[in-house]
Amino acid sequence: MSTGSEIEHGFPHLDTVRRSLTALYRRIGEDGVHAYVPSVFPADVAFSVQDDPHLGAQEVARTLVAHLRLPDARMIVSYRKMEHAAGVELTAGPEYFIELNERFLDHRRDIGAALAHEITHVLLHRLGLSLPGTRDNEILTDTVTTYLGAGWLLLDAFRQDGASSQKLGYLTPEEFGYVLAKRALLFGEDPAPWFTSAEAYTAYTKGMAQALRDTRQPPLAEAGRLARHRYGKDRRHALENGGSGTPGPLAPYAFEGRPASLRVSFPCPTCHQRLRVPVRGALRARCGLCRTVLSCDT
Repeated sequence: MSTGSEIEHGFPHLDTVRRSLTALYRRIGEDGVHAYVPSVFPADVAFSVQDDPHLGAQEVARTLVAHLRLPDARMIVSYRKMEHAAGVELTAGPEYFIELNERFLDHRRDIGAALAHEITHVLLHRLGLSLPGTRDNEILTDTVTTYLGAGWLLLDAFRQDGASSQKLGYLTPEEFGYVLAKRALLFGEDPAPWFTSAEAYTAYTKGMAQALRDTRQPPLAEAGRLARHRYGKDRRHALENGGSGTPGPLAPYAFEGRPASLRVSFPCPTCHQRLRVPVRGALRARCGLCRTVLSCDT
């Protein structure tokens, strides 16, 4: 849990989030991602103050293990005083030991969120999927939890009022909203009715706006007029000078090669793998990683 001024906002980890999505697709493929439909439902991870904290946590853990398609993974959940929200002991299995901060005994509705993150650690351990460094690896875990349909719980654990605030996970609320929006756009799934936190819904709408911007960058055909105008200017310069006439580092695209065989590279708006296509006007491109078909005007 985080408090007050410690809660970071915006999109400071966006590059790592996008690298995480690419890494996930490279590891399990498009078919693997589509195996995680639909998201875990609120009723299946509900936890009331009347529920026994140990038996209830075990039941929620079983639900999340099944959702994340973990075979033969038994989660043993306990509570203790600790600095972090939760932790998991990663072993060869078949049993995994999850420790939850004893604060969850008084905040039971967020137990599902904490368990989702820790059980995703188990999934990534079994997949052999990681990023260098502890911080980036935790961002990978939050991203995968959310993109595979359990991380809306982490975003819903974000709440603020005049007296206090709390957040779980390493992503900002808006970044959780961004990954959740990516999933919503891919599967046509609307998570908005699941939120119990008004702050979570606001973060989701900001994340959706950023996710939609990914789909409206040149050379994608849905790019806006001003972006198309800038792209046209950069393209003319590249056609005259070759790939050496590339735009600035903030541009989402880059030109490569000689004028006669000029190509433009840009990130796939779904998996963020970089694509390279000829500069020859309107065309349709298929991402070789996530199989998304893109309408382009190069």
